[in-house]
Amino acid sequence: MKKARFDAVIFDWDGTLADTRSVIVSSFQKVLKELGCSVSNEPIERRIGIGARNTFKEILSLCGMPSNEELVKDLVDRKIEAELALSDSVRLFDGAEEVLTGVQGSKKSALATMNDRRIIDRMLTEKNLNGFFNVVVTADDVKRAKPDPEIFLACAAKLGCEPRRCVVLEDSLFGLKAAKAAEMGCVAVATGVYTRKELEAEKPDLTVASLTEKTVLRFLLS
Repeated sequence: MKKARFDAVIFDWDGTLADTRSVIVSSFQKVLKELGCSVSNEPIERRIGIGARNTFKEILSLCGMPSNEELVKDLVDRKIEAELALSDSVRLFDGAEEVLTGVQGSKKSALATMNDRRIIDRMLTEKNLNGFFNVVVTADDVKRAKPDPEIFLACAAKLGCEPRRCVVLEDSLFGLKAAKAAEMGCVAVATGVYTRKELEAEKPDLTVASLTEKTVLRFLLS
């Protein structure tokens, strides 16, 4: 019998499994407004995936405002509280549970997200998803953000799988670049802020409009 291509599936959270864009943007905007930093939503949206710490640093720079580690840590903590207060607004994308269920039992699975541990723990509990993941790695567990491959390589190590035997599902350019750098398979899901054309420029193995497409599970289980 021909051996399956992948032993493990690594899922991104924000924009891939869960529609969190408006909640994340609102949380950042609340904190930035209190700080007197005014930006449109787009710079925040297009930084989803690099972690709150890096996003605040880059947005403050855009506003011409100085930053330091103590300030950024305080801003991240305030953003986490704001996002937790809006957790009821988060919804899973159509097809997310079906894909998770389809993978369960036949592949190891991990969640790799640059969101913060407190938020992810709350989300997984509220959405009854804890049982779907063998491993959960968040921004709290790594030193370098996507597009660095650290978070995906950490997942592979914790799962006991070779990186090349893992496949990543991602909605962001940062995530796709990280998956490629880790030498993993990757599926681009056009449910985030990036266009299909932008995603395909990163040369993923498969690009889909949503997780409802039957080609997703076929590819993961191939």
